[in-house]
Amino acid sequence: MIVKNFIEPPIDNNNYLIIDEESKEAALIDCSANDNDIRAELKAQGAVLKYILLTHGHFDHIAGLRPDFNIPVLMHKNDLGWVQKVNQYLPMMGMPEMTVPKIDKYIEDEEIIKLGNTEIKVIHTPGHTQGGVCFYTDGKLFSGDTIFREAVGRCDLEGGDFDQIVESIETKVFTLPPETVIYPGHGRMTSVEWEKEHNRFL
Repeated sequence: MIVKNFIEPPIDNNNYLIIDEESKEAALIDCSANDNDIRAELKAQGAVLKYILLTHGHFDHIAGLRPDFNIPVLMHKNDLGWVQKVNQYLPMMGMPEMTVPKIDKYIEDEEIIKLGNTEIKVIHTPGHTQGGVCFYTDGKLFSGDTIFREAVGRCDLEGGDFDQIVESIETKVFTLPPETVIYPGHGRMTSVEWEKEHNRFL
């Protein structure tokens, strides 16, 4: 599997383009900006974008969604409220308002999404938001804002719950193989093994 990271201002979100090397089917995990670099990478790889997968509904992870994409957008239903009020938050960051995105399919815990022969497992990890999910495939966990390197997602916004995020991480993230590489929604990569030893919040 090919993984490319595109870091988008103003909050330096990580947007991950993952490509199944055999089928050349691709998914974009989170969509913070309508980025020409992502399109250029798809073209360079000869890949076709099949899905946009959202780890959660906060404005900085969905601000790049546009009505003309014609790519299915998948998200957990419990974060629909965040999507619907995206324009309450964009102006606070000096970002233009957008057309409220349409969610094409709601995903559930342990659901499998396929890119060619690559299977992507949905792991529901509420705590940062109630609809927060991670995506697990090929020894890699795309964790959104559930867990960062030596930190966890903030829990002081609507739907946040610190005890819940700790439970999500301990029962769903930390049960993955220790060598699992974690690709967070912000900041640099880490691993399950490293976080078990060094994450001061857990």
